[in-house]
Amino acid sequence: MKVVILVLDSVGIGELPDAHLYNDTGSNTLGNIVKALPDLKLPNISRLGMGNIDKNIGLRPDSDPLGAYGKAIEMSKGKDTTTGHWEISGIVLDKPFPTFPKGFSKELIEIIERKIGVSIIGNVVGSGTKIIENYGEEHLQTGKPIVYTSADSVFQIAMHEDVIPIARQYEICEDIRSLLKDPYEVGRVIARPFVGTKDNFTRTANRKDFSIKPIYNTILDNVKNEGKEVVAIGKINDIFSGSGITQWKKTTDNNHGIQETITYIKQDFDGLIFTNLIDFDMHYGHRRDVEGYGKCLMEFDRQLPMLMKELKSEDVLIITADHGNDPTASGTDHTREHIPILVYGKSIKKGVNIGTRASFADIGATITDMLDISRPIHGTSFWRTIQKE
Repeated sequence: MKVVILVLDSVGIGELPDAHLYNDTGSNTLGNIVKALPDLKLPNISRLGMGNIDKNIGLRPDSDPLGAYGKAIEMSKGKDTTTGHWEISGIVLDKPFPTFPKGFSKELIEIIERKIGVSIIGNVVGSGTKIIENYGEEHLQTGKPIVYTSADSVFQIAMHEDVIPIARQYEICEDIRSLLKDPYEVGRVIARPFVGTKDNFTRTANRKDFSIKPIYNTILDNVKNEGKEVVAIGKINDIFSGSGITQWKKTTDNNHGIQETITYIKQDFDGLIFTNLIDFDMHYGHRRDVEGYGKCLMEFDRQLPMLMKELKSEDVLIITADHGNDPTASGTDHTREHIPILVYGKSIKKGVNIGTRASFADIGATITDMLDISRPIHGTSFWRTIQKE
């Protein structure tokens, strides 16, 4: 048996009860896109029950949905990628990863410069595309890495591939990761390689995230410890720092992620396939591109049946998200939202409403019941509710 988790990165479905604490009142990534784009068509994900979850999503409810459906609240503090994925896998954080809305301290930057042997430029908050537009030429002239952050808990370093080779870029990130201890222990250090010349800089697919290691065992560890496979597709391996993972594939975009997921569904093994589809968040959410986000959703929806038909009779597909990133909101930050839960497979009851789950971790607890392994510390399984007799 395989359980396939597809994380539609940032496809939240409405503000959480505490959204006001994060300045996210009114956020609803999917719902506000549907509202803004009257011609948006998502027939396949709607057929699974997405429109049945909540009327505020704005999709027409299906009269006989193919899957079980519901939504989940984030118990952890924060609204970043690492926190969301970790909670899905069974870790609930009682404090958020630190953020640096004014950049990093002079003292920290000096420590980093001594460690990596070169001065840095930037140390500002901003969008990655604007960062290389503003600092790219100076970087080409001086060879100094560009450091920046965002409203997320990240330390990002942009370096031109012709100036600093990829291997060295990764070494620099690893050195910085080793230095970032409390109170600077961000969720991720991210290499952001780019190429090109002035007025034509573009980021490449050689991005790499250096996350902190999970603070205790996740469902990935539990699946692996039972001798089953854990396949990480997209940035999943980076998010978990390789913990509990037996195989991994880096991807260039959503299409590549879907194709790799299908490739592994076809293989003969028991275990977990954990896929992150990043385009929604990276290309459209942070850039507040409503139309582009909508087109990306429709492209995923068109490809969904191709993936579903490859599932074997015992396999289960779970479609969810890790946070929101409402492209109609102000700023460029993630938004604090519920995540959808859609569960499909021949062993799953059709049309079951699992309601509003108290934690993303309920997904992980349910998966461990599906695979008959030990449960994570957090989460309540809904397996008996959706399992066919």
